[in-house]
Amino acid sequence: MKTLLIDNYDSYTYNLFQLIAEVNGEEPVVVLNDTPSGDIPDLRDFDNVVVSPGPGHPAEPRDFGIAARIIARADVPVLGVCLGHQGIAVGERADVVPAPEPRHGYLSTVRHDGRDLFHGLPQNFTAVRYHSLAVSEPLPETLEATAWSEDGVVMGLRHRTRPVWGVQFHPESVLTDYGHRMLVNFRNLTAERAPRLRTKNTKVTP
Repeated sequence: MKTLLIDNYDSYTYNLFQLIAEVNGEEPVVVLNDTPSGDIPDLRDFDNVVVSPGPGHPAEPRDFGIAARIIARADVPVLGVCLGHQGIAVGERADVVPAPEPRHGYLSTVRHDGRDLFHGLPQNFTAVRYHSLAVSEPLPETLEATAWSEDGVVMGLRHRTRPVWGVQFHPESVLTDYGHRMLVNFRNLTAERAPRLRTKNTKVTP
C-alpha cells in the first residue's frame, strides 16, 4: 500500500513515517507542505494520504501549505494527525480555537465511538497530546466527532461523505496506546474503499 505523507515541518513526522512503513510494508513518500505545485506527486499514484502534525494554525497558508488543497481534492482516504486533524476541520468551515488548556506532552484518556479508526479499541485508552488549538463543537453538518478527551476536547472526527478522518492526539507516539492498531485500521479502511490498490495488499488483522 502506497501512502503520501505530507510533512508540516514537525519532529513527529519521522515517527509517523516509521509507523506507516511498518503497517504498510512500504515506506511512504514524503513531501513538505511548501513543495511547489509542479513538484507535488500525482495523487492517483497513491492509495491514501496522511497529513502530519506541525506548528502554527491550519488556516494559515504558511503553516499548512499544500496540505489544505490535497485534503480538499483527494479522492483517496485521508488521515490528519494533530495539525492535520485541525486542517480537515478548517476545510469544512469548523472553528479551530484556543484549547481550554494547552496540552504538551499531556496524557489523556480517550473515549470514542468504536468505529473506523477506533474499531476494536477499548474505551478510555491513553493518548499523548501536544496542542494549544482545538476543534470546537458543534461541528458543521459535513463532519462528525468520533472521540473526546476527559476534558471534553474533540480527539477524533470523520467526514460524513468522504473517507477522511482526523485525530488530535499522536498515534505515532510510544506514549499512545494502540497507535499501531489505529494505523492498521486506516490501512483496512483504505483497502475496503479502494476500487483498486496500487500495490497488492489485502486487509490485514491488527
